Amino acid sequence: MKINLVDKNIEKNDAEIEIIFVKNIENLEDKELLEFLDFKAKDEACILLAESKKIYVGYEEENYDSIAIASATAIKKLQTTKFANARIELNEVLENNFKALIEGAILGEYKFVNYKSEKDKKRIELQILVPNKNDKFEEILNESIIISKAVNKTRDMVNTPPADFYPEVMAKFAKKLAKSADIEVKIEGEKFLKENKMNAMLSVGRASVHESQLIHLTYKPKNAQAKIVLVGKGLTYDSGGLSLKPADFMVTMKSDKSGGCAVMSTLWAIAKLELPFEVHGIVGAVENMIGGNAYKPDDVLKAKNGKTIEIRNTDAEGRLVLADCLCYAQDEIKDIDYIFDYATLTGACVVGVGEYTTGIMGNNEILKRNAVLSALKSGEYATTLDFNRFLKKSIKSEIADICNIANTRYGGAITAGMFLDNFINDENKEKWIHFDIAGPAFVEKPWGYNPHGASGAGVRMTIKFLQDLVDNN
Repeated sequence: MKINLVDKNIEKNDAEIEIIFVKNIENLEDKELLEFLDFKAKDEACILLAESKKIYVGYEEENYDSIAIASATAIKKLQTTKFANARIELNEVLENNFKALIEGAILGEYKFVNYKSEKDKKRIELQILVPNKNDKFEEILNESIIISKAVNKTRDMVNTPPADFYPEVMAKFAKKLAKSADIEVKIEGEKFLKENKMNAMLSVGRASVHESQLIHLTYKPKNAQAKIVLVGKGLTYDSGGLSLKPADFMVTMKSDKSGGCAVMSTLWAIAKLELPFEVHGIVGAVENMIGGNAYKPDDVLKAKNGKTIEIRNTDAEGRLVLADCLCYAQDEIKDIDYIFDYATLTGACVVGVGEYTTGIMGNNEILKRNAVLSALKSGEYATTLDFNRFLKKSIKSEIADICNIANTRYGGAITAGMFLDNFINDENKEKWIHFDIAGPAFVEKPWGYNPHGASGAGVRMTIKFLQDLVDNN
C-alpha cells in the first residue's frame, strides 16, 4: 500500500473513490439510499455505492480500536473492487485517531498469499486529505508504517509452513532483518548449547533433523536510556514430542514460533524508529519432533543455571527453551533494566482469557499493569494473571528441583509462568514480565483488522511500552 498525505486546500485530488467514516448517517448526502440499503453506522459495517464511487464505513466509538477496524474494513471492501486509488478526508475524529487510521489500513490490507498459484497484484494507493501538511501527520504516518511493517513481517514468518521455516531458516531471517537495520546478530548452534550447558533447550530439539539455533540480535544506539532484553520462544514446529499431540491439535503448530518472530520484528522496528534503548533479542529456534533420540517423560534435565527439571510431558517444551534462553540472556547481558519474554506457551491461557487476549505475568504489580496499559493503547488486548503461593506447590518435583508441568489441570498459564520465574535471577525478579500470547498470536478466523492466521501479537504493545518509557523520562 502506498499512502500519500495531500493538503486538501492546495493540491488537486484525482482519487477514483472516496472512503467516508460514519458514526451517524443523519446529515449525509446519501442518507435516504443508505437507509434503504439498511446500512447501520456500526463497527465492521461497510457498503459500496459503486455508481457514486463512495465507500461508507461505520464506527461506534472514537478510539483506536473502532477507527482501526473501520479503516481495515474499508480497505477490505476496496480490495473486492477494481478501484485502486482511494481518498479519505480527515475530520476531527480521524485527526485524533490518525495512528489508528494508518495502522488499520495497512494491517487490514495484509494477505498471506505466498502459496497461492494466482495472486492479486493490485496495489492500493491511499490519498489522505489533511487540513494542512504539517510535521505531526508526517511523523505519525512514518512511525505507523514502520510498526505495521514489523507486524506484517511477524505475520509472514509465523504463517510460513514448517517445511519452509525451520531453525536454520529462522536464523537466516534474523540475519536479513539485521542487515536491513542497524542491528548486530550472533547465531549459535547445538555445539554452543552443549558447551554452555543449555541442556533444556538442547534436549527439546535433539530428535529433529534440523539443528537448534540460538539467535541473539542487538541494537545499541548512542547514549541509550535503558537496557531491554526481549526473549522469544521460537518453536518452528511442535509435534508435542513423545507426548504426541492429537492430530487436530497438531494443525497450526507452525504458529508456535510466534514469540520468537515477534521479538525479531520488534527489534527491527526499534532500530528503524531509532528508539533510545539498548535492546537485545534472544530467540530459541527449535523443532520438537519424535524419534529414537527424543527426550522423554521421566527424564531429568539440567538447565543452564544448574536447576534440574523433571519431565512429565514433552509437550510442555516451550518453557524449557525459554528457561535456557532467559539464563543465557542474564549471563551474557549485565545491568538489565527490563526483561520480557514472549511465547505461545499454554492452551490454558486461551481457555482463561480467550483467543484475543495476552496473559501478562510477573512479580512486579506496577510493571505488569503498565504493560497492560501500553498494550491497550497500542490496540492489543491484555490482562494480568497473578502468581500465588498455592499454585507454586503444584510444580514441585519429588525427584528434581522442579517439574515441567503442574500436578493440577487448573491454572496452567500461571503455573507455566511460575516455572519460568525459577530461571530469573533475584536481581531481575522485579524487572521481568512473561507474555503468554497463545490466544491472539494465531486465530483461524479474521478478527478486526487481523486476518486468518498470524496477527503479529506482541509487536505493537512492546513498542508502545518503550515509547511510553521515552515520554516518562
